[in-house]
Amino acid sequence: MPTTTISAVSAGTWTLGDLTVNRIGFGAMRLTGSADAASDRARVIGLLRQAVDLGVNHIDTAAFYFSPLRSANELINTALSPYPDDLVITTKVGPGRDPSGEWQPLARPEQLRGQVEENLRQLGRDQLDVVNLRQDGLDSVAEHFGALAELRDAGLIRHLGLSNIRPHHLGQAQAIAPVVCVQNTYGVDTRRTQDQLVRSCGEQNVAFVPFFAIAGDRRETGGVAANPAVEAIARTHGATPAQVRIAWTLSRGPHLLAIPGTGNPDHLVENLAAGALVLSPDELASLD
Repeated sequence: MPTTTISAVSAGTWTLGDLTVNRIGFGAMRLTGSADAASDRARVIGLLRQAVDLGVNHIDTAAFYFSPLRSANELINTALSPYPDDLVITTKVGPGRDPSGEWQPLARPEQLRGQVEENLRQLGRDQLDVVNLRQDGLDSVAEHFGALAELRDAGLIRHLGLSNIRPHHLGQAQAIAPVVCVQNTYGVDTRRTQDQLVRSCGEQNVAFVPFFAIAGDRRETGGVAANPAVEAIARTHGATPAQVRIAWTLSRGPHLLAIPGTGNPDHLVENLAAGALVLSPDELASLD
């Protein structure tokens, strides 16, 4: 890619309710795993500060992002508190892990307050900017989402979103309280079952925030999923396959927000540089 000033601002902005964010943000899941050798605490804290210095003002995290040595929320708090006025931190509730790291059943509606309060404590906040309900196996999200709406009314949460949903869940939630974002798997290799939901979100001014957009089928193991068309376009632009995948994500609509995560400062800069990469209509067609 040509040399340009690297900034998250290059991809444009979107609003989550009354909060304006740059369309390339940062996903914190990788900070606690082994991907990108994110084992050095000082390095990770420096990377978070570097991300904000480069214009990132949207960070995605969760209290259940932790390892025996690391907590994503605690790292964010240590690195960035006192928080910049324009920094939006999105977290998610629903899943939970016990102190040993074992996954627990999906939280019941009455347990969501405890999860919200744990995120508040870890992040050192009085109010969470955005909380996503990450569902698993629910036919209706109404009871769970209603419990979060009550916490929003109580002032613990500013805005609400959804994660890992099926299309009918959006309407169920919207009937209870405004939804500002949806987080689902979506990428070059996994798009087709989600295209209609992406369009529906755009029609309702709801942000669509894909996860695993770079890793694809590799998911939690990190890295970049192999795809010959992606790699050919990357060679043409002198870019990386990850940058092409981020550019494709942003091309799907102005309401698409990218949250690539990494523990590697060089990869962070590369990811943000993808905001300036514009794919031609022919290149986009080749990825379909």
